[in-house]
This record gives sequence, C-alpha cells and structure tokens, in this order.
Amino acid sequence: MNYKDYYALLGVPKNAPEKDVKSAYRRLARKWHPDANPDNPKQAEEKFKEISEAYEVLGDPEKRKKYDALGMNWQQAAHQAEQQRRYRTQQHDTFNFDFGGAAPSGFSDFFDIFFSGVGRRQAAAHPPFAKRGQDLETTIELTLRDVYDGGKKSVSLQLEDVCPKCSGTGTDGGRLCAVCKGTGHQLVTKKFEVSIPKGIGEGQRIRLAGQGGSGTGGGTNGDLFLIVKLVDDETYKRKGDDLYVDLPVSLFDLVLGGEVKVPTMAGQVAMTIPEGTQNNRLLRLTGKGMPKVKGGGNGDQYVRLIGQLPTSLNEKEKKLFRELASLRNGKRS
Repeated sequence: MNYKDYYALLGVPKNAPEKDVKSAYRRLARKWHPDANPDNPKQAEEKFKEISEAYEVLGDPEKRKKYDALGMNWQQAAHQAEQQRRYRTQQHDTFNFDFGGAAPSGFSDFFDIFFSGVGRRQAAAHPPFAKRGQDLETTIELTLRDVYDGGKKSVSLQLEDVCPKCSGTGTDGGRLCAVCKGTGHQLVTKKFEVSIPKGIGEGQRIRLAGQGGSGTGGGTNGDLFLIVKLVDDETYKRKGDDLYVDLPVSLFDLVLGGEVKVPTMAGQVAMTIPEGTQNNRLLRLTGKGMPKVKGGGNGDQYVRLIGQLPTSLNEKEKKLFRELASLRNGKRS
C-alpha cells in the first residue's frame, strides 16, 4: 500500500482554506472527467478517481484532521490496521463486526484503511450523540459434558472494539491516536463467565447482554452472542436430544443373552441383552440422553450392539464350533 499525498493530487498547500480545496477539485474534475477525454478514457477515469478520493478526504474537516495527524506515522498505523484486517479475515466465520465503513469504498486501500469509517462532513457539524454499540457474534466451543451438566464456564475471547481513547475517530487532541494508531479500533482479550443452558444444541446462541461493542456519546454497549459449536465426543454421537453409543459385546451375549454395563452421561447402568439378538441391533435406554433445553426431562440413549467374534481358538473350542455348525446344518437339511 502506497501513501496518498492528497494535497499534491489537488495541487494545493497544506494550509489551503476549504474554499481553495473545493475550487481546485472542481477545476481538476472538469479537466479529467472521462466524458471530456474521449481519446484516453481509461487514464482520465483513474485520474478522476484519484482527484475524487483526495477531495473526499480534504473536503471533509474530520477526515482532513485525521489525514494531517497521520504524518510520518502513517506506515506504523497502516501496519496495525493490516493486522486487524487479517484478524477479521481469519475470523470471518467466527465473528460478525459492523463498525460502519467495513465495506470497500471503491477508492484506494489507503483510503479504506484510514477513512472509510470516518463520519461524513455533515456529521462533524453536530455535537456527538448517543449511539448504541454494535452487537458482536463469535463461536464458543463446548464439550458434550459442558452441555449435559450446564452451569458456569469461564472463557477468554479476543474481540475487536472501538478504541476507548479516541472513540473510533483515530485522532486524539489533534494527533494520531497513540492507542489504535489511527485505525479507530483495538483488539482486546476479555474474560467472561458464561451460563451454559443444559442441553443447548449446535448452532444455538447464548446472549451476553452489554458485552458487545462499546457505545459512543454515552450510548449503551451492544450485546455479545456466542454461537455454540460442539466438540466431537469419542464415545457419544448426538442427534437432537438423543445420544448414540457403540457397545462391543461378546458373541455369546448376543446368542444366549445376558447383562452388560453401558456408559451413560450419568454413569454406568446395567442393560439386559435379549437371547438371540442380532449384531448391530439398537437398544434404547429411556431418559438417558441429553437434557431438553426447554425442560421436560431428557432424551433417550440408543446402544448399538457390536458383536465381537472370538479369536485364537484352541482345539477344543474349534471342535465345539464344528459340532455346533453340524447341528445347525443338520436342522437346515
């Protein structure tokens, strides 16, 4: 990204009054308007855009004040702004920010970084007014145990907020803001005590009132919304309020029936396998699933029985299996 010398583009000195800036812009705009340059429209269009960008900044008292404050520190400020831009890009699936001016302006990168969020000239003519802070969104990773138990959980999140020193203007006392380096925003790490509702599901939101973007001019803060992302569990699969678990059982338990221990979120329970149960059959444990987020008990847990064939048979065991096979074949014949 290159520095833009807006004064040089308009051909006016740094102390030029506003009327001279406007006059220079109008003269150059007429000269470089694409309609007035049919022989080289592309060059004229680029020149016209540069002139318009320069006047957008120098013709606006608030933007001009910030531009003059950049001075020799513009590269440092641009570096910090680029770090914030990368952060937003990396987190685009996680965070949703809107500080006004996030969208590209059609001007240069230099303009978008430093001036797309600065208020327009009519706003500068009026005193600050109370404005509510922006609502923010981010994901919160929870385990199945977190969701089953519910309750309090401490989390640390990195958020982007309006700079508290300059209130988002990028300048402080006529100088470039020392905290945000002119970007108007600041990355901060905040710790929260979050109440996890029992049974909350993937994609559902937890609202933290007043923990979003800072308000300006005495306005209230926005809210922070945490979108639940469930971490895969090694034992259970969740479908709605129900849980599914695979349970290895012996071939003899499937054939002869028996009692086995089954893991549940509330601890192990005994389950009876009926005689002659087929491999991969699902058995239900009523009320052993996830808590229902709106109350009314729990879902169910389904247990898939995975038969385990015996290995490393000795000769006596092999003989017994052969006898069993002969008996079965005899019945079929």
